[in-house]
Amino acid sequence: MSKIIDLSKTIQYNANDPFFMKVKIKHKAHKKAKWLVRFLGLPFRLFPKKFMGWADDEIKKMGVHSTTHIDAPWHYAPTCMGRKAKTIDEVPLNWCFGDGVVIDMKHKEDFDSITTKDIIDFLDKEKVTLNSNMIVLIKTGRDKLMGTKDFFYKGTGMSAEATEWLIKQGIRVMGIDQWGWDLPLPYLIKKAKESNDAELFWEAHLVGVDYEYCHMEQLTNLDALPTTGFKIAAFPLKIKGGSGAPCRVVAIME
Repeated sequence: MSKIIDLSKTIQYNANDPFFMKVKIKHKAHKKAKWLVRFLGLPFRLFPKKFMGWADDEIKKMGVHSTTHIDAPWHYAPTCMGRKAKTIDEVPLNWCFGDGVVIDMKHKEDFDSITTKDIIDFLDKEKVTLNSNMIVLIKTGRDKLMGTKDFFYKGTGMSAEATEWLIKQGIRVMGIDQWGWDLPLPYLIKKAKESNDAELFWEAHLVGVDYEYCHMEQLTNLDALPTTGFKIAAFPLKIKGGSGAPCRVVAIME
């Protein structure tokens, strides 16, 4: 029998989230549906005795990148490899299911980017070989900051060269258990201004201009997984023209 491990955040309002990623959900009580059914034409006398009404919920606000999600190539740029970049509804579903690998980078300090050497050293140590269409998960341990103000401001992050190296091993989908794929956004802005380097900002994301790939952000619970020996399912919502979509990412272990 398979064991399923949830790698996704709970979708809920969190006061510590930055304003642009706050989620707002309105929960509607069962009794409100009674009046809707009456309005649709069913007399109260014909309501089933057990019918309390149906509960309902409305997502008042939620960006597609606000919670555990997968980014489409369209998120990085309007073109990829000289062609129109894929939106999330155009990403092949077979990219989103495959053998998983966890690469442990918990030792990396905040603002110290993950290099190709870091990844190769780990794979060599664990005697793991990457194969095409595996789904690679980068474990930073920063999921422990979820729900705090530090989640947006702290973390390591993938370098451009490490991202490109994974793609060249045949990896189409990869993910990380912190706020973003790159070094933290406020830190990148600060360092770009200090160094006057126009190529510093969002360098790992922008690999997607030259190479087609997707990455997941805000994963959690990667500590529950071994290095290999499981499948990953990460199917996004089918949003027409979307730059990304929330997804329920799970690991499946036999």
